[in-house]
Amino acid sequence: MKNEPLVMGIETSCDETGVGIVRGHELLADAIASSVDEHARFGGVVPEVASRAHLEAMVPTVQRALDDAGVTLADLDGIAVTAGPGLAGALMVGVGAAKAYSIATGVPIYGVNHLSAHIAVDTLENGPIPEPAIGLLVSGGHSTIMMVEDLAGKVTQLGASIDDAAGEAFDKVARLLGLPFPGGPYIDRAAKEGDRAYVDFPRGLSAAKDQEKHRYDFSFSGLKTAVARWIEARRADGEDVPVNDVAAAFQEAVCDVLTRKAILAAKEHGVETVLLGGGVAANSRLRALATERAEAAGLVLRYPRPKLCTDNGAMVAALGSHLVAAGVAPSVIDFPANSSMDVEVVSLADTL
Repeated sequence: MKNEPLVMGIETSCDETGVGIVRGHELLADAIASSVDEHARFGGVVPEVASRAHLEAMVPTVQRALDDAGVTLADLDGIAVTAGPGLAGALMVGVGAAKAYSIATGVPIYGVNHLSAHIAVDTLENGPIPEPAIGLLVSGGHSTIMMVEDLAGKVTQLGASIDDAAGEAFDKVARLLGLPFPGGPYIDRAAKEGDRAYVDFPRGLSAAKDQEKHRYDFSFSGLKTAVARWIEARRADGEDVPVNDVAAAFQEAVCDVLTRKAILAAKEHGVETVLLGGGVAANSRLRALATERAEAAGLVLRYPRPKLCTDNGAMVAALGSHLVAAGVAPSVIDFPANSSMDVEVVSLADTL
């Protein structure tokens, strides 16, 4: 519909330069320039390399998105940009670019939360989000359970990882198994040929003693260590490491805890819808197990296509479009990039 907000979203929180353009809930363009290959030889994202890559990719990626959508900057009703959380230098590139475009065109700017954007992207696939809903956000930097009462401004964190995020654990275990970076897709692929019950790896913060203080929290550091010790012991005995089986068993431990706690949160808070988002939400076993458990609990599970799970500008544009439609005030032009932005701050409209 022509009267729905037309918003451009810019995402630079990590190693993806993403520019998306959305009209209402319709995705018009999703342009991405990734620097992942530049980080692969280091086994992880190098902040300075990511920032430089964003600088080089920003203008051509914006132009590609505009061309794909068949619109101009003057047509926009808003420009949304990830203000945090993320890598400080990378965020600054995106925020600086968005401010420049806003000042040059007079189009209002919205500094938004990366995690809320991962929730909002679901609207591009499945339409408006039933509120309240439980959001399970799983990525390289975050493993978070959120209560989404109002995506335009009321999001509450129920639980989060107290050490390694799930995506980070995937990368580290992949390295132990000799698999490439980023680890998530390679472990998922290997696990399809493995035995999920081959090793019974620990499920962090799942014991009875953890239920009061860490009921909805996650911990994957101990799991990562358990995998490392198992591999070391195997090699010390001169035995080969069955990569597919270890990958499957590790992945099962992660997905078991993530889905179990998300479903528990929904049931205990009387919420009927669970939203799955973030890069790890593209994992095939996580999707399958979440679907199975949601159906058994009588809940509705929603998630976007794998391409929209990883960091992208479309998710930022989707949140921006939602904010514009809801009448949320734009951000002041001098808002900062905030690498540790609170998960409960959806946008910077009324926080400065």
